[in-house]
Amino acid sequence: MIDGIAMPEAPTRRSGRKRFGKAKWDAQPTQPAEVLIATVGIPVPAAVIRHARQLSAGRPVAVLSIARMYGSSLGMPNPGLLPSRKEMDQQLALVAEAIDNLERSGVEAWGQVAATRRFAKTICQAARAHGVTQVLVISPAVPRWRQMLEGDTARDVKRRIGNEATVEGIPV
Repeated sequence: MIDGIAMPEAPTRRSGRKRFGKAKWDAQPTQPAEVLIATVGIPVPAAVIRHARQLSAGRPVAVLSIARMYGSSLGMPNPGLLPSRKEMDQQLALVAEAIDNLERSGVEAWGQVAATRRFAKTICQAARAHGVTQVLVISPAVPRWRQMLEGDTARDVKRRIGNEATVEGIPV
C-alpha cells in the first residue's frame, strides 16, 4: 500500500503443469428438469416448444445443443476439427432463443451447449444429470442412406438411456 492506495499484487509464477494442463470446463449443470430438448445444431421449432410445455406440466425444461466435433487427425484430437468460435456462438444463440420461447410460454428453462463427437452419450449424460423423464431429440430429416451412414441419434439415445427416460425423435 502506497499513500493509502492499494496496489495490485504481482502475478505469481505458475507451474508448467497448470499452464499447459487439461482445460477446466464448466461443471455439468445438475438442476432437476422434467423434459430435455436436445438438438444437433438445429433451431428448436415452435411445435417442439409446445410439446415440451405439455409434457413438463409446469415443471422445468432443459435445453441442450450439440456443437459437432469432426473426428480426429492421425488418431489424435486436432484443434482444426473443433467447433469454431462462430459455430459456438450460433449454438449459444439457438439455446438462448429456445429458452426465451419456453419462458414466454410460462415454463422455467435453462440450457447448455456441449461440443462432442458422441452425441448420444452426451445427451444421455445430460439427461441423467438433470433427472429427466422425457427426452426430445431434434435431428435433421435426411435420406435413409445417409441415416444408415451417420446413424440415428434418437435411436442411439433410446438404446443408451434404457428405461430411465422416454425418448422421442423429432425429424425437422
